[in-house]
Amino acid sequence: MSVHVRRGGSGEPLVLIHGIGHRHQAWEPVFDRLAAHHEVIALDLPGFGNSPMPGTGMPADMAATVAAMLPVLTEWGLDRPHVAGYSLGGAISLELAASGVVASATAFSPAGFFTPAECRRALTILRLLRVNSYLPTPLMRVALRSAYLRAMCFGSLVARPTLLDADRALGDALALRRGLGFAAVARAARDYRFDGVRLADAAVPVTIGWGDCDRIFGVHQAERARAGLPAARVVTMPGCGHVPMSDDPDLVAELILETTGAVRRRLPAGDQGHENHFTK
Repeated sequence: MSVHVRRGGSGEPLVLIHGIGHRHQAWEPVFDRLAAHHEVIALDLPGFGNSPMPGTGMPADMAATVAAMLPVLTEWGLDRPHVAGYSLGGAISLELAASGVVASATAFSPAGFFTPAECRRALTILRLLRVNSYLPTPLMRVALRSAYLRAMCFGSLVARPTLLDADRALGDALALRRGLGFAAVARAARDYRFDGVRLADAAVPVTIGWGDCDRIFGVHQAERARAGLPAARVVTMPGCGHVPMSDDPDLVAELILETTGAVRRRLPAGDQGHENHFTK
């Protein structure tokens, strides 16, 4: 299976996994921060970004997706890397942790904690965004130069859409349009739920970050993660949306590096293992 990656830095390997319809460039706001401590591998999932569809077609479900990831990690020579992801990538990160094949996992707004109705709502928003991405490219290029229109287009994904520049916004829109794996992943997501029982047996550090401005998977889903994953650290991220890297790159990088053990964890006063909010 051919997978496009961006690699940089040195140290213990850290694999970064994006969400449905996105691309590895989502991690650009934090890539250099993480590469100061780790060898960072930001990948395009098969069927997204610059990675082609698998010759056998997209995996049918999450179990098949994780199974397909394992030989890729082996091919890259990665033995128990750290992983971090958001949305679909967050769920993959948790599944890899539950399988015991990674050293730590950081998941931002991971899939798998929604109700069926919440999943349908999220997929409806994402499908509408994808429909809009089929507007003529020259028209999108002009429209996305407007901070107001960028906010209109990306406000469901990020809390601070004005921080996205026009070129980045256009690239993300085109990636969503060209993501041939979108339909298959969306179908598989409808029946997916994360099973926290296996994660309890894995005994690896796990952090779940949830933006309090997440309009795709509402922050209330973090409470389900807290209840279902008592061994995980669950953090509510103020001022962050569903894709938090551009909203608060310092906070995203710090949570990942604390989970990998590259930097010391800072606990708010009175913390007992679960933070309701992360304060600077």
